[in-house]
Amino acid sequence: MAKSIQSPPGLSPVHFFSHGSTAMLGEESRSADYWRRCGDAALANGIKHVVIMGAHWAAINDEIHVATNPAPTKAPIGGVHPRKYIDYKLNPDILMAERVIYILKDQGFNCKADPNFIWIHDVYLILIRTFPHGCPPTTIISMNARFDPHYHMRVGSSLRHLRREKDVLFIGSGGAVHNLYRNIWTPLLRHADNFAMETPPGHWALDFRQEFEDAIMRNTGPALRKAMAMLMKLPMYRDAHATDDHIMPAMFVAGLVGAVQDVRTLVELGAEDWELTNMCNSQYTLGSWDAIKSI
Repeated sequence: MAKSIQSPPGLSPVHFFSHGSTAMLGEESRSADYWRRCGDAALANGIKHVVIMGAHWAAINDEIHVATNPAPTKAPIGGVHPRKYIDYKLNPDILMAERVIYILKDQGFNCKADPNFIWIHDVYLILIRTFPHGCPPTTIISMNARFDPHYHMRVGSSLRHLRREKDVLFIGSGGAVHNLYRNIWTPLLRHADNFAMETPPGHWALDFRQEFEDAIMRNTGPALRKAMAMLMKLPMYRDAHATDDHIMPAMFVAGLVGAVQDVRTLVELGAEDWELTNMCNSQYTLGSWDAIKSI
């Protein structure tokens, strides 16, 4: 469903994708179908670069890193047949990576290149399902391990102007509700069924899932940034996110789509799946290709 308001023209959309467990790479789902539709739309609209922040790579101290490995490999994962991810050639965008580093340094970030980074499933899972016929040139930005929401919003804000070029697609790959400690793993381990739900999700998961939707769907511009940061102060936040890594990409997205000029941006909840009983994989698009076509 979409919030029926007009998007500001001339800016490429931004996605917040909940990548879920590694099983999402191998299993069909509403989320996977939506990722594919988003990828098809991006290619149809001339996307030449993907810039993504995932949830499994964080730089320490005050640093933020950008992947510059010209021939990266994939970190192995369990629960998925190897052919699902081995037969997919990664395509690092070194020139865009250098440009991102320059921009972030110019904005005061202690940003460094990482020429040895091995790509992790939070990134290549999304790329494989979104662009199954070939990986577009992709730049990966790390988080910062202090997990300050305002820091990550400022990273997004610093790169927001690249959306005007209309050939750069930004993705935050995290999770709406993502607490590995409170998932129910038995159906996956015994029956390879990540979508089994023998009991309803916990009330804390349902409540935070709704708070997340309200924050991202009912707020635009600077109000979006405020609402997303406030999620981390809710009483059920620590139940929904035992660690802060999977919500930081949402803060990155809020920075990309949270300027005054982004007021009245179209927001779509395009798909959603529950995994392992308590993991909610919500998929959001902020902005619209139609807004670009209208100018």
